[in-house]
Amino acid sequence: MIYFIGAGSGDPELITIKAQKILQKADAILYTGSLVPREVLKWCRDDAIIEDSQGMKYPQIFNFLEKHSKKIVARVHTGDPSIYSTIAKQIAFLKSRNIEYQVIAGVTACFGASASLGIEYTIPGVSQTLIISRVEGRTPNPESLENILACRNSSLVFYLSITLIKKLKKEALEIGYPLDTPCWVVERATREDERVYRGTLRDIENKVSHIKGVAVILLGDFLYQEESVESHLYRKSLLKS
Repeated sequence: MIYFIGAGSGDPELITIKAQKILQKADAILYTGSLVPREVLKWCRDDAIIEDSQGMKYPQIFNFLEKHSKKIVARVHTGDPSIYSTIAKQIAFLKSRNIEYQVIAGVTACFGASASLGIEYTIPGVSQTLIISRVEGRTPNPESLENILACRNSSLVFYLSITLIKKLKKEALEIGYPLDTPCWVVERATREDERVYRGTLRDIENKVSHIKGVAVILLGDFLYQEESVESHLYRKSLLKS
């Protein structure tokens, strides 16, 4: 059985109990070394086969999974396996070989970031929609940045885009975002060396120009954390005396 495990957003204690139990009994572990903290591997058996997939191409990854498919294999990805993890291609390979697999959810970076910031993405009257996307760089984005930014009443979170924040700012201003629109960046969310940068479209680029690694960008009025209407669920008039 191949288990795709979400290792969480950075804090090794954010891995789920279910994923921890898999790591404790896994015979072979393939993890994304550039993103997954080594501390996550502390639950692995001393005699387990552990390899870093950093630098591996698909054929090498497929070979590892197939080679050990008769054992318990933990394929460890950062965050949650459903977001920017390439598991779809890996699963397609496993299906072609009739190899069993299971996906174990994890905490993705935008939820690690919101926890660190102490914020909510769904603010009554402001935003009831969370959009996770990325600014197009070398990897194409089928949805245009203009269309994503047009969802002004949504909470916008951009992954893998910190080096493209200038492009994000330019596009946002061109379609009418005010310069004082809140724009925050969380670098290495939930890790010990996490850094938070609070700004606006006016100044955030200068505040984060030094960041080259893992970071998420949050953009929108939801960051004010102020309801423009009362929650229907908690409105006083609806509460029983």
